[in-house]
Amino acid sequence: MLHVFDDIEEVSQEAAKYFVEAADIAIREQGRFSVALSGGNTPRTLYVLLAHAPFRSQVDWRHVHIFWGDERCVPPDDPRSNYRMVQETLLAGIPTPQENIHRIAGELAPEDAAAKYETELKTFFGGEPPVFDLVLLGLGENAHTASLFPHTPELYEEEHLVTDVHIPRTSMYRITMTASLINQAHEIVFLVSGAQKAGALQHVLEGSYQPHEYPAQLIRPESTRPIWLIDRPAAHKLVGERVEAA
Repeated sequence: MLHVFDDIEEVSQEAAKYFVEAADIAIREQGRFSVALSGGNTPRTLYVLLAHAPFRSQVDWRHVHIFWGDERCVPPDDPRSNYRMVQETLLAGIPTPQENIHRIAGELAPEDAAAKYETELKTFFGGEPPVFDLVLLGLGENAHTASLFPHTPELYEEEHLVTDVHIPRTSMYRITMTASLINQAHEIVFLVSGAQKAGALQHVLEGSYQPHEYPAQLIRPESTRPIWLIDRPAAHKLVGERVEAA
């Protein structure tokens, strides 16, 4: 399901509404809301919105459990840390208890960080298959999502929920939830902004199925349809009849 908006501000406003609604439903039905957040620049505006009026007061933050879909293998105070970005834009402005903040320990050795996070997920979900209420995802210019990058063996990992991955281009390790884990979520929302993403978006949504080349194509949940909230610059290469204007 695609929705096209004029700019990142409108995309973020709509994403905030999805977040509030998903949190309300989950908390009413099961007493808690589990969400996996995305890093990168695109969701910054969303997180700032959620931390301020009117959206801040529309969420019962005491029952929100915050996870990360991926993380760079850096300390939490490193400028490249997804945790740090969320801390500065969202967490500093909401009353979520510290024990509800489930960050990836990027300062550990990659294998240890991945194993620790997988254990934390299994513990949180009580041994049941982990099913997040909401997963927020972005899209890179090379069609990666979370830290599922083109031509990496971790794309097809099914034994583990979380894995470490080495990115040769940046000589950096990252920790990522696997596609199979993400696909179990009740709701998945992609946020895509900018003309530089247009080619990747077109390949992912309208190209042939080549997930080794366009990893975001792996996000194909059985129980729901991902929601794509995109701005007009990112949408400009898509076929018009596939796009639902907001």
